[in-house]
Amino acid sequence: MSDITAGAYEYSRTPSIGAVDNYLTHGRTLRSWLVTTDHKRIGILYALSITVFFFIGAIAMAIVRLDLITPAPDLVSDDTYNKLFTLHGIVMVWFFLIPSIPATFGNFMLPLMIGAKDVAFPRLNLTSWYLFVIGALFTIGCIVAGGVDTGWTFYTPYSSQYSHGFVIPAAAGVFITGFSSILTGLNFITTIHSLRTPGMHWFRLPLFVWAMYTTSAVMILATPVLAMTLLLMSAERFFGIPIFDPARGGDPLLFQHLFWFYSHPAVYIMILPAMGVVSEIFTCYARRRIFGYSFMVYCMVGIAVVGFFVWGHHMFVAGQSPFANLVFSFMSFVVAVPSAIKVFNWTATLYRGQITFESPFLYCLGFLWLFTFGGLTGLVLATVPLDVHLTDTYFVVAHFHYIMVGGSVSAFFAALHYWWPKITGRMYDEAWARFAAILMFFGFNLTFFPQFIMGYAGMPRRYHAYAPEFQIFHVLSTAGAAVLGAAYALPALYLLWSLRRGERAGPNPWCATGLEWQTESPPPRDNFRTPPVVVAAPYQYHSETHGPDYQHRDIERAQGTV
Repeated sequence: MSDITAGAYEYSRTPSIGAVDNYLTHGRTLRSWLVTTDHKRIGILYALSITVFFFIGAIAMAIVRLDLITPAPDLVSDDTYNKLFTLHGIVMVWFFLIPSIPATFGNFMLPLMIGAKDVAFPRLNLTSWYLFVIGALFTIGCIVAGGVDTGWTFYTPYSSQYSHGFVIPAAAGVFITGFSSILTGLNFITTIHSLRTPGMHWFRLPLFVWAMYTTSAVMILATPVLAMTLLLMSAERFFGIPIFDPARGGDPLLFQHLFWFYSHPAVYIMILPAMGVVSEIFTCYARRRIFGYSFMVYCMVGIAVVGFFVWGHHMFVAGQSPFANLVFSFMSFVVAVPSAIKVFNWTATLYRGQITFESPFLYCLGFLWLFTFGGLTGLVLATVPLDVHLTDTYFVVAHFHYIMVGGSVSAFFAALHYWWPKITGRMYDEAWARFAAILMFFGFNLTFFPQFIMGYAGMPRRYHAYAPEFQIFHVLSTAGAAVLGAAYALPALYLLWSLRRGERAGPNPWCATGLEWQTESPPPRDNFRTPPVVVAAPYQYHSETHGPDYQHRDIERAQGTV
């Protein structure tokens, strides 16, 4: 046995790699995966599931974008068009974006990052995956079989009166999936409270763990409101109870209040984990500890708390009182403050850092630009007079995608590339990975930046036919979507290639300081051979081990040692 100290953590381990059993070789049958309680395998099961759902949603939007190349509706019918963008929205929001980072990398990395053997409730963790898959398959099956044309928001009276598709069964699938989110959040909070390794105090937690903690709190508090709303919608449709439908004496504005009380915090379920990922990666590739660690923690908590008081900014033109509009507009500007602080702290972390431009870092740079630009356009929409002009236009579509897709998906790919060596024990082709990161950035901006222009000019969203003067912007947007699709598909090729032909990663190919890097790659079934002990604050980089000479890590990686 040899004792090593790596930045923040001290840990004893054997240096041999591949000579011992790991979580991938601990049972090789399909049954061993389907009944596993290993948090790492469950994280991979989530990753495989959301990848399938991602491409289903992407195919639906590809057809929509092809149809919008010309002003005339000449590819699909009006009804099919409505069902396609509904399929895209429901699948991408509920079955990809919300579970993308928490359910995959949260499951895989959280116990490793706090020195635990597993999550607090392993069987409950597996149950949450089964609930997620059952709910997703149920919803997608209903949409494919009968079609849903309400949009991903299920707004009434569309969902309660006009839609003739499988609205309620599709909503039931989302309802089931909500229990998966609640169970995951409960599991993460309990794990962080009760299973931290000795010395892992609250303000020694990695920022990714703080992101999972705040995200889990939002999941637990907000998701039941969505479940209650969907139940009320089903009761109205099945039993004729006047709740939301104005034709029955209901109040459609009540539905919007309840829906957005969940769905605006859900934005932070998508973006807070991304912030945690970026914080980890920036510190690694800048070779500097995070600037303002305590402020970063308080900002995450602040975003999670204030996010519950902003839902009404989606309803400025829905009929709520002018005073309510004023309050929600003010709160929208307030919630932007901690996000802005985080952007400044990331920038300060990079200042005078010994930066190397590996692919995870490039994806994070893309996140920084897209999230910042999307956030600034969010302030535009938080201004009531401007929002009156821009509501239900492509400006809103572009803003949403810059935050949720540009931000969250960029961070998802950053996390995938950063932790891929730890997950698989193999390195990927760095040149192809850098190319994919750059291609994604340019493809995304080509897709959605023209939508800001035509939205400000008055192009409404969800329209099947449009005025000819908007055609050039739709052509650019469709061309960008093709580039973006290639950028999303490319990592699947070189990552799969790396599983067989990639060089062995060694325990710490990036010379990072996180506790997860102090065990083998892939990790053992129980994560650590010897319980780790935390001896210092996180993100401590020392010049003697992480200075300018760390470019020699390629030699160390080939030898399997760091």
